[in-house]
Parts: sequence; C-alpha cells; structure tokens
Amino acid sequence: MKYLNTAISHHRSMFCMLLLILLAGLYARSSTTIESSPDVTIPIIWVQVYLDGVSPEDSARLLVRPMEKELRNLEGVDELIANAYESNAVMIIRFNAEEDIDQALVNVREAIDRAKAELPRDAEEPVINEMSADAFAAIVVTLTGDQVGERQLFQAAQKLKRQFENLPGVLNANMVGHREEVVEAIVDPALLEIYQITSADMTNAVLNNNLLVPAGEVDNGKGRFSIKVPGLIENYQDVYQLPLKSTSNGHVLLGDIADIRRTFKDPKRYTSVNGKPAITIEVQKRLGAGSIEISAAVREQVNANLKYLPQGIEVGYVLDQSDYTKKMVNEMQGNILTAMALVMIVVVAALGIRSGILVGLGIPFSLLFAIIITYSIGYTFNFMVMFGMLLALGMLIDGAIVITEFADRKMAEGLSSRDAYMESVKRMFWPVIASTATTLAAFLPVMFWPGVSGEFMRYLPVTVFAVLFGSLFYALLFAPVIGAHFGKNNMSPSVRNYLQHLESDPPTSLAGITGNYARILAWLVQRPLQVILATLAILIAIFLLYGKYNAGVEFFTESETKYGSATVRAQGNLSAQEIRDLVREVEQRILEVKGVNTLYTASGSDSSDSSKAKDQIGSIWIELNDPATLARSTHEVYAEIRQHTADMPGIIVNAKGFEDGPPVGKPIQIQLQGLNRDKLLSTAQFIRQHLSTVAGLRDITDTTPLPGIEWEMQVNRSLAAQLGVNVLEVGRAVQLVTNGVKVGEYRPDDADEEVDIRVRYPLSNRGINVLDQLRINTNDGVIPISDFVQRVAKPKVDTIKRINGIEVVTVKADVDLGVLADDKVKEIQQWLAQQTIDPEVSVVFRGANEEQDKSKAFLSVAFSLALFLMFILLVTQFNSFYQGLLILSAVVMSTAGVLLGLLVTQATFSVILTGIGIVALAGIVVNNNIILIDTYNHLRKAQALSPIDAVIAAGAQRLRPVFLTTATTIMGMLPIALNTSVDLISRTVITGGEISSTWIPLATAIVYGLLFSTLLTLIVTPVMLVLPSYLVKKYHKLKPAVLINT
Repeated sequence: MKYLNTAISHHRSMFCMLLLILLAGLYARSSTTIESSPDVTIPIIWVQVYLDGVSPEDSARLLVRPMEKELRNLEGVDELIANAYESNAVMIIRFNAEEDIDQALVNVREAIDRAKAELPRDAEEPVINEMSADAFAAIVVTLTGDQVGERQLFQAAQKLKRQFENLPGVLNANMVGHREEVVEAIVDPALLEIYQITSADMTNAVLNNNLLVPAGEVDNGKGRFSIKVPGLIENYQDVYQLPLKSTSNGHVLLGDIADIRRTFKDPKRYTSVNGKPAITIEVQKRLGAGSIEISAAVREQVNANLKYLPQGIEVGYVLDQSDYTKKMVNEMQGNILTAMALVMIVVVAALGIRSGILVGLGIPFSLLFAIIITYSIGYTFNFMVMFGMLLALGMLIDGAIVITEFADRKMAEGLSSRDAYMESVKRMFWPVIASTATTLAAFLPVMFWPGVSGEFMRYLPVTVFAVLFGSLFYALLFAPVIGAHFGKNNMSPSVRNYLQHLESDPPTSLAGITGNYARILAWLVQRPLQVILATLAILIAIFLLYGKYNAGVEFFTESETKYGSATVRAQGNLSAQEIRDLVREVEQRILEVKGVNTLYTASGSDSSDSSKAKDQIGSIWIELNDPATLARSTHEVYAEIRQHTADMPGIIVNAKGFEDGPPVGKPIQIQLQGLNRDKLLSTAQFIRQHLSTVAGLRDITDTTPLPGIEWEMQVNRSLAAQLGVNVLEVGRAVQLVTNGVKVGEYRPDDADEEVDIRVRYPLSNRGINVLDQLRINTNDGVIPISDFVQRVAKPKVDTIKRINGIEVVTVKADVDLGVLADDKVKEIQQWLAQQTIDPEVSVVFRGANEEQDKSKAFLSVAFSLALFLMFILLVTQFNSFYQGLLILSAVVMSTAGVLLGLLVTQATFSVILTGIGIVALAGIVVNNNIILIDTYNHLRKAQALSPIDAVIAAGAQRLRPVFLTTATTIMGMLPIALNTSVDLISRTVITGGEISSTWIPLATAIVYGLLFSTLLTLIVTPVMLVLPSYLVKKYHKLKPAVLINT
C-alpha cells in the first residue's frame, strides 16, 4: 500500500487535510438552507383562461378544445387534464418525470400562443404557471380590526403584500379574504329607456374615451417635440364626464343617468382567524428558499410597518412553517447526537478508549463530508437528508472498526502501531471496499426511482452514498494515519491475552462468549444438513405465517402531525353570507375541542379548484398544540373534531392531519372514463352508492354535477333579427341585472391591479323575476325582452373534466382511523369484478393506490437489480459463485426477520418505508458475511486449515467485529424504532414525536432484519461453508458401499 506509506510519512499534511474537510463541512452546514421537507420539482404546468359568463359546456367547446389540440402534441406529456368551469377553463399538463420543467414551460407557452388564434376574442390572456409540491404558504400573515373600515384594512394588506413580494426567496404573496375593487355605475332603468341608451353605448363611451393616443412628433427647426392626446381615466370621478349621447338639448353624460362610486365587488369568500374576520396574506417561498429565513424576514418587515398602520389593526401569524422546521431540525439533530453517543458507548466498551475514539472520529468526518456533497449539489438540509445520515450512522464506522480491530490484534502480537495499521489496511483493503460497494449497490437503484415518489425519496440514497463514501475515505486513509501516529500497544493485559489466545489457541479452548460460540459452532458444523433444513423450515414458516396473519399494507405511514385541515360540505343554493354563517358555526365547534390552538378559515365555494368536492363551501386549516404536550394522539384529536361536528344538520365535516411523504390525495380514488356522459354519471352514482355502504369509509365525494338548476335565456333569433337585436345585446341587458356589464377598466394610482368599470341596475332591480320584465331597445321601440326570449330552467352543469381528450368522473373516499386503504381497495375491486359495468365506461384506481402499485413495482425491480449488482461484486471479490450466493443468503434471512418483526408487533407494511428498509438491509447484512468468508478463505490459504477448523477459527475471530457492526447499526436506529426522540442539546426526551413516528417502519425494518439475520448468519454461514466438504466426504463414504452392493 504505497499510498498509505506516503500518507503516514506525511502525517502532518494529512492532519491539515482532515481539518480542512471538517471546517469545510461546518461551513457547508451553516450555509445550507434548512427546510422541513425536500424541494420536489413536479413536472406539472397549469394554464387558466377566463371568459366572463361562459357556461361549462361552452368553456369546454370554446376554450378547452383549441388548447387541447395544441397541447396534446407536445413531447413528454404523460397526462393532459382539462377542467371546464363557469367563466373559465383550466388545463393541467403532467409531464414525464425526466422532462426538464423549464423547457416544458417554454413548449407550453408556445402551444398556447398558437391556440390563442382560435380562442374567443373576449377571452382574457391565458395564465401559465408551474405547479409546486410546496404550494402551501410558508407563513400566513393575518390582519384584523373590528373598528377599522374595509378600505383601510385592504390598503394596509395591499401595502404589506407589495413589500413581502420584494423579499428575497419569496415567490408570491396572495391576499385572501378581501374583495376586489370596482367602479360601479348604478343606472336607473327608466332613464336608460327615456334616453334610449344601450349597454353598447356605455361600452363605446368608455372605450373611446379611455385611451392614450401618441400623436407623433413635430420638428419646427428649433426643436423636436412629441405630441400626445391624453384621454386615460385617472380616477372614478372622470367616469362622470363620459358623454353617452348628443341631443338637440345638449349632451347626456354617464353621470346624468348613474350613481357612480368606487367600491368593492359583491362578497364571494370570507376569511377569519379563530372566528375573527380577517384579511390574510399567504407568503409562498421560492424553490430552494428556507421557510425559517422567509418567516424571519416577513416578521421583520411587519415590525417595521407597525407604527405606520392605522390604529386598530392587529397583525398576527398562523401556519408558520418555520416553527415546525426548527422543531424538526432540533429533534433530528438530537436523534443523530443520541445515536452517536450510543454507538460510541458500544465501540469504546468493545475496543477501549483509544481505539474507540479513533473509530468514533469517523462519525463527524463522514457526516460533514456528506454535508459538503449535498451542499455542493444544491440540496437543502431537510429531514430526508438528516434521516439518510441517521440511517448511515450505524454503518459508516464498519470499515473503521474492521481496520482498527485487526490492527489491535497485530499490535497484541508485538507489531508497532505503524506496521500494525499498514498490515491491517493491506489485509482488509478489499474486504472493506467490497462491503462498502455492496451496501452502495443496494441503494444505487433507489436513486433512479421515477415519479413524484422518487423525487421525494431520492434525497435518502444520495445522502447515504455521500456518507459511506466519506466513511470509506476515513477508514482507508485517515484512520490508519491517525492510528499509526497515536496508536499505542498499551491495551490492558486481559485484552492482550484475549487477542493473543484468539490468534494462537484453538477457538474451542477460549473462555467467555467467544469460546462458548466456538464450541456451539463446532458441534453444529458436524451436522450441516440438519442445521440447513431447520433454517429453511424456520424461514418458510415465517413467510407462510406472514402471508396469512399480516396486519396489512399502507402506502406511507401515518404519523403524528400538528397541522391539518377540515373541509366543510353542504348542498343547496346558498348565498355567500349563508355559507359564511354555516362555516363559522363549524369553526366555533372545532374551537371547543381540546388541543386545538389556531384555526384559519376560508368560506365560499371555489368551482375552479378541481381538487375540492363540488359541494365544499369552506376550508379550515387547523394548528394543534404541540403533539408532545397532548394527552392523546393527534389522530384522536382530528377524530373528535369529526365526531363533535357530526350532528350538524345538512353539513358534512371531514378533519384530518396533513399527509407525510409524496402527495397523493385521498387514499381511495376511482376514476371513470368514457365518451357517453349519461353512462359515466350513472356509473359514478352506482359506485358512490355502494361506497356509502362500505364500513370504514368516510367523506365520500364525486365530481358529478350537483343537483340544481340554471336559467337559460333562449333567444328566438329570427324574431330578434326582425327587431334589430342580436344575442350580444341580449346578454349585456341580462348582465345589468346580474354582475353588471363590464364597460372598461382603469388603473388608479393607489392600486396594483386594474379596476373594472361596471354598469348595473340598482339592488331593487336585480332578481330572477326582473329578467322577464327587462326592457330592451329595438327597431320597434322599447319592448320587454320576454317578447322574443324565453327563460328555461335546465339541470346545472358546473364542471366538465377531461383527461387526454376523454371525459372523466372521479369518486373519492377517505378511510376511518385504523382502517387500511389497501384492504378497502381490494374489497371494492372484488365487488366491481362481480358487477356488470357498462363496457363504454372504464374504471381505474388512482391516487394512493396508483402510486402504491408503481412503488411496489419499482421496489421489486430495484431489489432484484441491487441483488444482481451485489452478486457481480461478490463473484468478482471471491471468484466463487457458491460463496457469492452464500453471502446473499443473508438478504433472505434479513427479509424474513423484517416480516417476523411485523408479524409479532402486528405492524403494517409501509410500501415506501418498509420497502426501502428491506432494500437497505440487503446492503447492510451482507457485510458480516463478506468479512467472515474473507477470513475463512485467508485461513485456508495461509494456514492450510481444514474447512471445519478454518470456519470455527474465522467465526471466533470475526465474532467481535460482527457484533460491533451489528450493534452500532441497531443503536443508530433504536431511538426511532422505539418512537423516542432524545435531544441531547435541549436535554429533552419526546415519546411519539412528529418526526420519529414518521420513520418507525424503516427503522424497525432495519432493527428486526439485522438482528435476526445476524443471529442466523453466525450459525448458517459457517455451516454452509463446510457443506461442500461434508457432502464430498459423504459421497466418498457411500461410494465403496455402492460398489460392494453392485
């Protein structure tokens, strides 16, 4: 090992390099953005187009189809979702995971530009945005004030919004709970009739007098001057002076026939905080920005503006993600430090203080080395990165343990520390390389996990890779250099005697645990067939018992969560005020539940959000007290909220905590797709009716139209043409009774957005009955609109949804606490198989079930690929197919150990976390076999021992390092597996915390699998090593007998 000889000779340079890496790691840690969850780039782009007053059917025909035609031809599109609503249409373009989102955004913009030519002339400019996994606000700022006017509150919120959007890292700041400004011209119908003024006259008056006309330039020889004709409306008072009509008696101005005022649009949505009406500002962060920094900057900005706000305005904060992020970081860092302490205790107890410290130095080195890597590739310091470090913590010192333990044995034989570590690295270089490579091979396929789940989980294997590379660097370079310089042969006489006897005496003559193990092993290797058959019987029994008595499967574990939401549903033709009152009643009920800290409520229906139920009238975001301080689980709190609101007539409330892991929506989602709408709707109702009878399901919704009617104004076109009236004039006349006719817009100096100018009738002249009495100018004079327009009631269609050009309806359901969605999906699938579903309607399970099936398929492939890669490495290392397969047998044992642990504890199998745990175990458990078989081969070659003597000696010599590597890995995972977070910094112990509960399935899988496989490995692997020689002997004994008998 020339490199090591050079490194030891230049140990001062190596110490400087070690210090440099540690300092660089500390700098990277302090500079890395801290975040609660990974920043996942979702390859989804949405496009929204508004066309005021358009029906969903016309929206699908006029808005959706032109965009659909252009978007479906884009490369890399996985799914094209179209939602046609009243007054707007939304296109959701889901790209393949490998597509570059920036290029996809450019392609979508170009496609929409091409589609614009076919969109209606009155359609607004399409809005194109990228969808983010972290779409919820980093912090919500609330403004309340009972004694403050609405305009003052609005202007104060608007000022803060502008300042927030200028902060570094802020993507946008959305105001919620305010009403948009509008200039209303309330016209007298009688005056319109007297002056024979139409809505077209008013529209033209605004359009023709709200212009900035550049009239060119004049050069008079003495200078060059630009000329303009100013005509823009600058304030609402200018609207008074707009001329509508000229007569012999003078001019008719808009102010002559209308009462003009700058006001707010009719209320549609209300927001409140703990029951108090509020305007809120939801601050969203950019990708890569930290919620802690955003929260601090927002609070600082608010504090700087407090003295300038009108008296009576109170500013508060809700749903501040920085609080959770700080708690998560402290809890995870505490777990890492606790695991380090436990690992160090085990190592020092087994190797002594000097060797233990030498091995333990590899922990901070490897972790800081990994932080340098993750920082350099742009990762945030989130809980996936930290758990990757925690997962690797028990494994990262395996190489250092093997190197140091072998060097201790050589120093016990009398070698100097330099020679001992040189010999140790020379002897164990390739076994350490092989063991680390096989571990990395297990994690390598996981790095290529496709889809959103893969984007979310990829941080874990990348972090493990970085940590283990750092540990390999330390074990083969820095540990030998430090050991050669500071290591001394000053071990206690008992340890020296133990190591000397281990090298020179027969293992069966040793005392203590090693001697007992050697004697048991000597007895077992004489009976290899019995041992192997017993092992197979145990493994088969475990797999069969688990298949029959398992506790079920879940996609991602449900953990304790401080944040959640409640949806409020009610049917009926409710006004905005009625909706507000109903939601406020629910809000008061929830506030009565013990453990609820803060409620942030938004009431009002939003038909343009396809993720919401059609009858959803309100959303309540819930912040509970710290789960550690609650006397019960957060799941029980949400269950009580549902129970406490269950008796409210006509209202359905569903409260639940926010999801951990990849976003998938409701656990049960049944998508129906077909060309015949009637068959589609009837099938959806049939399935929904059945789901309502299935025990364990709740909050069942679908996307079929809600029962209700809409009024259709059917124009007799022939008669209208005779009267000189067109459909546009009829529509504008109707708008005077409804939302008003938009005749233009202007931009005030004190507003960020353009303000609409609308003309409408007084409140007393608005209503359904007024439509029949509405009068309109025609060639025959002013006549009632009912003479040629018939008002007809028709079933209301509020949304039309299509996927890849075909209409779809989705039925969704949630599950009760303790009920597994996977079990219910199988139950529903069995029921569907017995039903006669119309062949024109296809049924597909989406959501969590779809992601679960994809994850299962990927993890199965990843597991197989990992085993194949590991087998290639092992065959390369040992040049033996038999020994390669023998080493991989530990993977079967570890998987059986995982299933046994789940069976005993009756825990569910988490597809994501338990699946990753099994894949990770494949790389961990083979390390013991690698070192054991390498030692066996070395003893056979160097000392010419028989297979039985060699395997007993190898087992005895490797018992201590096998125990150490197993114990350190288990100790690293034990606090999480026990659902306990021990924070050594704050000196607190939290049982059932938000963070530890998330990772229980992964941690328990590693603990169960590693413990079980290690126990079997220490027995089965030595027995399997002597099996070939045992069979050869048996064959030679049987051969003479066969010859004699013949």
